[in-house]
Amino acid sequence: MPFGSLYQYFPDMTAIIGTLAERYNAIGRDCVRRDLAVVKNIRDLHPALCRITDSYYQMFIDEPVMRDIWQATQADRALQKLGEEDGVYLAGLLGDALRRVAPGAPATALASFSQLIMTLIAATVRHAITLGPKEAVRILTLFKRMLPKNLAALEM
Repeated sequence: MPFGSLYQYFPDMTAIIGTLAERYNAIGRDCVRRDLAVVKNIRDLHPALCRITDSYYQMFIDEPVMRDIWQATQADRALQKLGEEDGVYLAGLLGDALRRVAPGAPATALASFSQLIMTLIAATVRHAITLGPKEAVRILTLFKRMLPKNLAALEM
């Protein structure tokens, strides 16, 4: 289909990029949901967070257009909102998993923890995709070592 024909279905480029971003966000959400489904106790947290990190990175490697879509979303405030909403949704998935394994933890602390972890995973992966493969693996490995293995950070 000629590129100009897309405008029969979309009012402008922002709508096209937004639709693509939403589709890839849905794929990412499914991956995170899958990786968190196996969290049955607190010992499962670290491996799940590592899988989420690896899966997210692999999505960018397998679908290079995702990098272009992500960069385009950063240039437009309406599209940035899609990314912010996706981050909130992903943090909610993590928060739900954590409430299953730590029902006594304060809800506010779990929400903040979940938001921070998901934001850090996204930022690290987006940094890694700007690097060569060997450096990306090194950075991701270092980051995964830094991911929490328990909820001790919530104890004050």
